[in-house]
Amino acid sequence: QVQLVESGGGLVQPGGSLRLSCAAVGTTFSMNAMGWHRQAPGEERELVATITSGGVTNYADSVKGRFTISRDNAKNTVYLQMNSLKPEDTAVYYCTAVSPFPVPDYWGQGTQVTVSS
Repeated sequence: QVQLVESGGGLVQPGGSLRLSCAAVGTTFSMNAMGWHRQAPGEERELVATITSGGVTNYADSVKGRFTISRDNAKNTVYLQMNSLKPEDTAVYYCTAVSPFPVPDYWGQGTQVTVSS
């Protein structure tokens, strides 16, 4: 059974950095697109960034220039480097992955990121 295992969340001061990791375990097949969504309290879940298996990236306007998504296909792992963090980046961050097979997308359990002084 495929699971997405996230790590790297935590508490950071404004202007600081964090790196999130997400590994797809329980499969030997490479995922297609992988990405990150986030949900702040009282807000709808929103797309943060995605990356295809070929390395094409897409970012929400709110994180462009501050966040960088990357992946290691050999490890079936996606990363989110977050710099210049702002209080409004505070949210639960969810990893997502699209299977190469016709099954629903996978979602991680979520990791909390809190930006506060």
